[in-house]
Amino acid sequence: MEILAYIVGLICAIYVIVEVWSKQPGMGTGEKVLWTVAALFFNILTAIVYYFVKKA
Repeated sequence: MEILAYIVGLICAIYVIVEVWSKQPGMGTGEKVLWTVAALFFNILTAIVYYFVKKA
């Protein structure tokens, strides 16, 4: 069961990183770096926050 949580976390981190670096041209580099670091450390929570803050 733990492996499933790790896989979901990895997918969430990859989702945020790809979205930030490839689909947000108006976002500054500093903000992109902050989102990337947050995605690496708090992957599932960051993906949820990113979805509601930046995508909605």
